[in-house]
Amino acid sequence: MAHIAGISAEDAGQDAKLVFDYTRQELAGITGREPERMLEPLEMYAHAPALLKAIAGLEQATAQLTRLDERLNVLAQLKAATLTSCEYCIDLGSQIARRSGLSDEQLLTLPAYRSSPLFAEIEKLVLDYAAGMSRTPVEVPDGLVAKLREHLDEGQLVELTHVIALENMRGRFNLALGIGAAGFSEGMVCAVPETASEEGVS
Repeated sequence: MAHIAGISAEDAGQDAKLVFDYTRQELAGITGREPERMLEPLEMYAHAPALLKAIAGLEQATAQLTRLDERLNVLAQLKAATLTSCEYCIDLGSQIARRSGLSDEQLLTLPAYRSSPLFAEIEKLVLDYAAGMSRTPVEVPDGLVAKLREHLDEGQLVELTHVIALENMRGRFNLALGIGAAGFSEGMVCAVPETASEEGVS
């Protein structure tokens, strides 16, 4: 249960309503679902209108990134979500991943990706990077970056780093305010929370 009450679309100002409407359409488009609590994080941000506007701009800019392969983007964000153990993020991320082509078996195998034949080598490197970035302190060895650079250019690496960092911010924001799953993956397989120690970083 959330620690504070969010501000609903009915009670938000006109600018917030525009953000809510746009986000609802975008999330419905990428998930095929519109659960009742889908906007709960934004309803929290509505307590600080300037932050709501800024986070909406950041999310919109992030959604328009195109240099990084979509599957790598989705995998990286979902891995970060499982490591923060954010129920909202895992719920949403699992449905996005499923609609991006990941199988139920891949979702369930995510904690053991290193030894799984279900992920390509570049995918394992991206998952290593997400795991290392999601640790406290961050643990990203030079060797891992060098291996990633064999597959990704500088712009792609920046996009990858950004989406992982943003997912960590989303998860920690949601967890601190007690925001739980919204129901994007209700009735379907979902990735599972894990700890950063479950997999090694190359």
